[in-house]
Amino acid sequence: MQLRTIPAVLAVIAAALLAQGPQVSIESRQKAKADDVQRPDVRIDSSLVLIPVSVSDQVGRPVAGLEKKHFRIIDNKEPQTIATFSMDDGPVALGLVFDTSSSMSRNLVAARRAAALFVGMANPGDQFLLVEFDSTPRMTVPLTEDLAHIKYELTFNQSRGQTAMIDGVYMAMNEIKKSKAERKALILVSDGDDNNSRYSPGELRTVLQESEVLIYSVGMFAGDPTFTNPGLMRGISQETGGRMFVANSGLPDIAAKISIDLRNRYLIGYNPTNPARDGLYHKVEVEMTPPRGLGKLKWYWRRGYYAPTE
Repeated sequence: MQLRTIPAVLAVIAAALLAQGPQVSIESRQKAKADDVQRPDVRIDSSLVLIPVSVSDQVGRPVAGLEKKHFRIIDNKEPQTIATFSMDDGPVALGLVFDTSSSMSRNLVAARRAAALFVGMANPGDQFLLVEFDSTPRMTVPLTEDLAHIKYELTFNQSRGQTAMIDGVYMAMNEIKKSKAERKALILVSDGDDNNSRYSPGELRTVLQESEVLIYSVGMFAGDPTFTNPGLMRGISQETGGRMFVANSGLPDIAAKISIDLRNRYLIGYNPTNPARDGLYHKVEVEMTPPRGLGKLKWYWRRGYYAPTE
């Protein structure tokens, strides 16, 4: 698919456009127990497990034209037979998870620009949502195809309060699973700090392992390094098969790479040699034997899934 032209300047949206969407927040309470976490469904059709894989060359360009024979799937250390192989295509549901906490004050203008660029890469039929977080997360714009509403909200957000990044990701995960789009992804724009979430990294990891949503992270690390935790953002992305980018490189380039990566993924399906419906976690490894002449490649995939229980 062709990317839409990314606007150079985010225009101020006229007041006559849609008013702000309903505000939803997580009520303050004690740290959540693992049993309280709602678990999104894993993408398993009957006994078929589907693993999206993106492949890029040494400079980050996507590699197209690969065939089933170039991939090898290992499920819990057992080699698998690939049953289906295709390029993942179709409309995208994309959620922006945007940090508006006090620690982002130095980076807020650049972060707004990054978010506007991601909205600008939409194609017809795509859906978007916007979750903002400071001391608590807010469902600023629920799932919609109305991009003007997202742009309006991004124009006027302000930094304040503490940081509930994990809670923001969790809220966006619950909203985006309502979409019927085959491909779902979140873009987390933050400096990586988290000091006020009710859910722990471990609890979020459980939710990520049971979901098919990709998460791309854009680290706004230009400010005081004592506020940053790139390891947390990197771990969130890697768990889902996404990637983390640092915003000290060009924002238009990052937006383009994420869009191309999301829209040029191989979808590999297999029927596990162990078909037990025991609800246990399966670790997945993807190995590649690329064609000669392509040089060194990098590939990203979902690291595992939970088997169904029924």
